[in-house]
Parts: sequence; C-alpha cells; structure tokens
Amino acid sequence: MLTQKISNLVLLLAMLAGLAISAFVAVREFSVALDRVIESSVMRVRSQPALPIQLARHNEERLQKHLQEYLSPEPVLYSVLYNATGTLLLKQYRSGAIQPLASFDYLRSGSGPAQISSGLRTMQQAIGHGEGARTGFLVRIISLFPARITDVTVPILSVVNPLESSVSRTAVSDALLEGGAVDSVYVVGFINIGISHPHVWQSIAQVIWRTMLVCLLYILMCVVVARYYGNRITGPLSRLATMAEEAAAGTLDTQVQFKASGEARHIANMLNTIIAELNTHRANINVDHQLLSLKVQERTDQQSERSQALDKAVDEVSRTKEDLHRMAYFDSLTGLPNRRLFTEQLQLVLSLAARSNQFLALLFLDLDNFKRINDSLGHSAGDLLLREVGIRLSNCMRDSDVLAHFDNNREKIGVSRLGGDEFTIVLNQIESQEAAGFVAQRMLDAMSSPMIIDGHELVITPSIGIAIGPKDAEDVEGLLKAADTAMYHAKKSGKNNYLFYKADMATSNVNRLKMETELRWAIQRNEMVLHYQPQIDIETGSIVGLEALIRWQHRQHGLVPPDQFIPMAEEMGLIVSISEWALEEACLCVKNLQNKGIHIPRVAVNVSVLAFSPSLVECVQRALDSSGIEPSLLELELTEGVMMDSSSASIESLEKMKRLGVSLSIDDFGTGYSSLSYLSHFPLDVLKIDRSFVTDFDKSANNASLVAAIISMSKSLHLHVIAEGVETSEQLRFLRNNGVKVVQGFLFSRAVPDDQLAELLVPKHFLPRIARYS
Repeated sequence: MLTQKISNLVLLLAMLAGLAISAFVAVREFSVALDRVIESSVMRVRSQPALPIQLARHNEERLQKHLQEYLSPEPVLYSVLYNATGTLLLKQYRSGAIQPLASFDYLRSGSGPAQISSGLRTMQQAIGHGEGARTGFLVRIISLFPARITDVTVPILSVVNPLESSVSRTAVSDALLEGGAVDSVYVVGFINIGISHPHVWQSIAQVIWRTMLVCLLYILMCVVVARYYGNRITGPLSRLATMAEEAAAGTLDTQVQFKASGEARHIANMLNTIIAELNTHRANINVDHQLLSLKVQERTDQQSERSQALDKAVDEVSRTKEDLHRMAYFDSLTGLPNRRLFTEQLQLVLSLAARSNQFLALLFLDLDNFKRINDSLGHSAGDLLLREVGIRLSNCMRDSDVLAHFDNNREKIGVSRLGGDEFTIVLNQIESQEAAGFVAQRMLDAMSSPMIIDGHELVITPSIGIAIGPKDAEDVEGLLKAADTAMYHAKKSGKNNYLFYKADMATSNVNRLKMETELRWAIQRNEMVLHYQPQIDIETGSIVGLEALIRWQHRQHGLVPPDQFIPMAEEMGLIVSISEWALEEACLCVKNLQNKGIHIPRVAVNVSVLAFSPSLVECVQRALDSSGIEPSLLELELTEGVMMDSSSASIESLEKMKRLGVSLSIDDFGTGYSSLSYLSHFPLDVLKIDRSFVTDFDKSANNASLVAAIISMSKSLHLHVIAEGVETSEQLRFLRNNGVKVVQGFLFSRAVPDDQLAELLVPKHFLPRIARYS
C-alpha cells in the first residue's frame, strides 16, 4: 500500500514536470517560428524596389503577382495592398482561406509612418488550410478553439513622392535605382500580411511531438525507479505488518524466518518471542477447556435427564387437565360445548353486547319427531343422527358464533343426553334481526338433505326459535326462555321453520302463525284480488290512469287491507310471487276491458324493493306477452328503496324496462331517503307526492312550501306529477293553484273492483264534481 502511494506521488510529480517542459518548449518554438515568418515576409516586401513604381503606375497585374508571392510561407493566409491613405486596392487569399479583414485603423494603431505594425486578433471563423495542406492531430485540437491571426503591415517606402505631379516617372525610377540614402522617405502604400497561428503550430508539430515523447519516457523512467526503490524500502515493513496482524489474530504459530538488518530484524525477533508465548498460553487454555468441557457435559446430561422427567410429568398433568376440561365443558358425543361452557360464554357475550350497545341473537333449535327415531331405530342410531346434526350446524356457523349442545339435566349430562335433541346457537354482533333469520334459513336448508344413518335414509326437520339480546332479555336464563318460547310456537305453526320471539307471543302470535300459514295458500286459493283507484286530470275531469292495489279476500275475515299482510309477505319471502301475480292480473284486466270496448289510459302496479331484481324484467315481459297489451299502458311504481340501490345492475334493469316501453314512477316521494341525484340518474317518468304532504299542507307554511317546491322541482326535471291522498276540496284547490294537474284520492273515488270501472272511465265523468269542489 505504501509502495503504491509513493509510486502515485512520483507519477504525479513526473507528469507535472513533463507537462511544464512540453508547454515551455511549445511556446518557445511557436514564438521563434512566428518571428521567422514575420521577418521573411518583411524582407520580401523590402527586397522589391520596383514596387513603388508599379504602385504609382497602377500596374495591377504586377501588383497581383507580388501579392501572390507574399503567400509563399504556408502560415500566410492573405496579402492585401493599401494606398498611402489606407484605401484597399488589391487583396490575395490562399486557396480556401477567405477571411474577414481587419480595419486599416486597427492595423495602423500606434505605428509610425515608416514602421512595421502587427496586430493580433481572434477570428471566429475556421481558418482553411488550402489544398494539399497537411493536417495533424495537434492542429485538429487547436482548431477546436477560436483561431488567432497576426496581421503584419509593411509600409512601401520611396525617396521621392511619385504621386506629386511635378515628379516625372524617370525621376522616380532614378531615385529608386540609386542605392543609397534614404534619409527622407515617403510612404506610398502598405502591404498587410495575415499569418495564421494554427498553421504556425502545424509547422512545429513534429518538434512538439518529439518533446512530448521525451517527457513520456522520462515519466515512465521515474515510475520504474520509484517502484523499484519503494519496494526495497517498504517491502520488509509490509511483511512485518502482515505477520503482526496474523499474530494478533492467532493464525501465526510458527517462528518468523526474516532476512533483514537493523530495526526490521529487531522487530522480527520481538514477533518470534510473542508467538512463542502465545503458543504456550494456547496449549494451557486447550487443556483447561477440555477439563471444563467434560464437567459441562456431565452436568448437561444430568440436567437433561431431570428435564425429561419433568416434561413427562408436565405432559401427564396437561393431558389430565385437558381431559377434565373436555369432560367439564364439552359433550362427549358431538364434541360441541355443553350447557356449562355455553352458559359461561353466553353470559360473557351478553355483557359485551350491553356494554357496546350491540345485539346478539340466540337460536334455540329442536329436532322434530326425534323421539320416533329413537323408538324405531334405537338410541345408537339417534346418537349418530345427533352427531351428524352437530356437524351440519357447525358448517353453517361463523367463527365468532357459539354452538352448544343443550341438555336440561345439569348434573348428569351424559345420561340425560339420551333424549336430548336440543341445540342452541349464539350469533354475536349481528347487524339486524334479518341476519339471524338468514342463518336460521341456512340451517333449515342444511337439514333438508337426507342423512344416511345405519343404512337408513333419514330426513329430520328442525324448529327454531330466535331471541334477540339484550332486547328480549338481559340475562342467560331469560334469553333461553324467550328463545325456547319462540321455538315452541315454531313447532305449533307447522314445524320446519323459525320464529322470532315477541312479548305478546303467548296471545297474538298464535293468530299470526295461522295468518302466515293461510297467506302461503292465498294465491293458490285465488284469495288475492286487485282494486283500482282512478287518477283524474282535474282540467278535463277524465281518468288518465289507474293504480292497482292488492287486497286479500279472506274467507273468514273478509277484505284484509294491504298494510296487514304485505309486511308479513315480505318477511316470509312471498312478496316476489305476489308481485308477479299482480303484474299479470293487472295486464289481463286491461286486456279484458279493451275487449269490452273500454279504454284504459294506463295502469300502475306497485313493485316492492324485495321484488325488484333483474328477473323482474323477464316477469314484466311475460305479463305483457301473455296479455297482449301495449307496453305503454303499463306503469311500474317504484319505492325509494329501489332508488337508493344505484348499482349498475339496478340501473340496467330500469333501462331494459324503459326499452320495453313501460313507464316508471317513484312512489311516496319524500318519505324516505330521497335525493335529487336519484331523480337525475334513473329514467323516471312520473313523481307521486306522498299523501302525508298533501294532508298536512295547511298545518304550517313550511309544509305548503315543501309541496310547492316538490312540484316545481318535478316540472324542471320534466316529470309528470301525481298527488296522492286528496280527500278535501281545500287540498284540491291548493294543488291546482300550485300547478298539479293529476290527483288521486277519496275525494273522487276509492279503489274499486274491475267490474265497477266502466262507469268511471266515461270521458269527463268527474268534471261536475271538480267544478263543485272548486
């Protein structure tokens, strides 16, 4: 490393010296060559005595020849002839070297009339070399920089002034032929010669290259000498440093054989002494290490035997503890948590739900007719069935839900479990009550497929009761009781279903269960009917549309209004089939009236948010095809719940209905989460003002302003407006004054069966009544 540093330093110094020498030689040679060219150019001008006579006689041919002769030195680029006053007479350039000329004032600045002047100037244009000019690497480098030119101006002298009219040509010739004195001379003109610096450099290129070659040889010689003596000086020191590092690292364990003298040999002897002491110390350490290793191994073996015995005892205790825990908290047949663990977990999640203001659902599941399986196939088959039920129920659960096998006997779980066919499920942190219903339905579906038990194909159905905590009860026993009560009513209502617990379930739930059962058969029994309420144009008094309203013609209770069974149908999942029936029935009604010669402008059918799906488009198409009516006669009334679903599928379904030619209206506008963006995004035709706004318009100025704003907004969106629930003449006048043209309500007609529509559909039927109310 030290040798390398010395060599680099010597190389740097040698390079600097070589560069200095090369630069000095180059500058000196350039100055000599430039002076030589200047001197030769001046001598050429002075050596031509006939030049003043030719200038005086204006012999242009001879003058051009003289100017061409001045270009003979290669560095000369041009020669120019001026008269005594500085007027340019002639100029001659070397081939390919056209250059701009300096002004005469610049050339003669600071010079006497009989002196040679020279100016140094920088030319921005490249200097041509002429044909056949030699070019070299050095000149190409110099040509990258702005070219410099030295202008040499030589005066043309004469003893007499040939320009004077009194002097004859003979006198001028005689005076010039006299070789003698020139004490008094006249300047009759000037010769300006331009000398190119790059060409001067080119003329001395060989000298510069030789100088640089000598400097390069000098640099190489210096490097070789420095490396040789550097190795001689630093070699022993480097070797000693390496040995010292090896000794410090413990890798050098042999004596150092070192041929040197002076301080280096003294250092080598010290290293040998240190190495000998280290070897002795290492041998002693090895012996101590072997003894210590034997003792450590002995103690390690003893400790390992004790650890193995301890681990064995811990494993036995852990297995015993796990067995006791399993026996205490888990059912031995199904492997599910038993009543004890379930109770503890339910108490915990109830406390957490109450603290975080959340809800949980407890599902109490009982197998229908399980006793019959035990009696017919034996208890072993019943145990296998319970195990399969536990597996299927577990597959229906989330990780956060709790499933437990439930037995009424707390003390003898295994024995009392022989007749136990009840399970409990806890749904933790539910978002809504419907979520528990979805899980219950999932369990009903899972239990509906047959089970193979001892070669027998069995289908077992469950009845499920659902209680919501802490709404229905705040403790474990109360929640279990509520869920058990709901399960009991589920069994009474036909089994294989689920029910939610209600506080009045003991009294009113039985009637509800009966109504739900009858509602399932209402469509098959043709108990559903449609009544039609007119929509009247208050300017013409004619019906412009009919709204189809569903009624349930119960065999015992008579006509049931929709608010008593439509929510029930939505909960039971029957609203889809009821909506499809209403669409087909309304279209058939229009067709039947047309066959009788009665014209119906348009019939509107309500569509529940639960019934709105992509399949609704196919249902509408079937209803139109089966009835054969024009699509423009059908209008679908959508609730705001449908509008809130702004998914691409919903928008696409509405667009398809519009392409069919069906009209779309939004019903009960303003009662839900209405937004102007819904009205602008969806392809709507009609906006119906809810009856609550019409009824309450006169209760405050804000209500009236709100109705007026809805009407104005609908007109700006190019939507037809229909006001529902018009029951008084004041409401009619208010709506008319605010620009409403179509109304609907008891003031004109209630919803009537289809056989009573003929009279109402007579043109201008309601005009006298409108005039009376106005």
